[in-house]
Formats: sequence, structure tokens, C-alpha cells
Amino acid sequence: MNQIENKQLMLIPKIEDYIEYMLIVIVKLPRTEKFNIGNEYKLSIYSMLEKTLYLNKINRKEHMKECLDIVNKIDVELNCQRIYLRIMKKQAWIDTKKFDVIMKKIYEIGSIIGGLTKVYAKNN
Repeated sequence: MNQIENKQLMLIPKIEDYIEYMLIVIVKLPRTEKFNIGNEYKLSIYSMLEKTLYLNKINRKEHMKECLDIVNKIDVELNCQRIYLRIMKKQAWIDTKKFDVIMKKIYEIGSIIGGLTKVYAKNN
């Protein structure tokens, strides 16, 4: 198994864990925000999951540029989620402890995405 496959296989369970945790946090948001920013957040994390699963399916050797594009789109989704999260913290909809736990999970996913970006960019 090569370096790319290892990173991709590590990514899926990390995203699953992150989504499970975020769904619990979103359910506890104030009612109006649960259906506003909470919904946007959920759409973003599900989009990120779909892109990750698609990335795992395509043939990497023949579609390196497409893989790089998908990884960049996943990175954009993560950046949006960071912004949503900072807004939630500033508005005191989540506490500092939850914020730190979520940011750690996002950081772990971001590190893997960064590694994939470097590998795909180098091989492109």
C-alpha cells in the first residue's frame, strides 16, 4: 500500500469521528442557530465526506490532477468549517472546551489533507 492510500484510509475514520462529534454539538445549539449555521455546517461536513469517498474511489495514477482538485475542494470545506466554528465560539453558542476538541479534530484532518496535497502536487 502506497503513501497516498495510507493517508486516504486514515482520513475516512477521522472524518467519521469528527462528524459524529459535530452532530452532537449542533443538536445542542440554540434553536434558531441549529437550523441556520448548524444546517450550513452539516451540509459542509457531508460534502467533505462525499468528496473524500469519491477521492478514495478514483484511479489515482490516471487522474492525479482531478485528485488534486478534489483535495483542494475538501480543504476549502474545512476552512469554511473553521469559520463557522469561530462564529459559534464568538457568539458563545459553544464553550471553549468543545471549540478546542473540534479544532483538534479539524487540525488532524487538515494535516492529512495537507499531506495529500503535497503528494498529488508533486506527482502532477
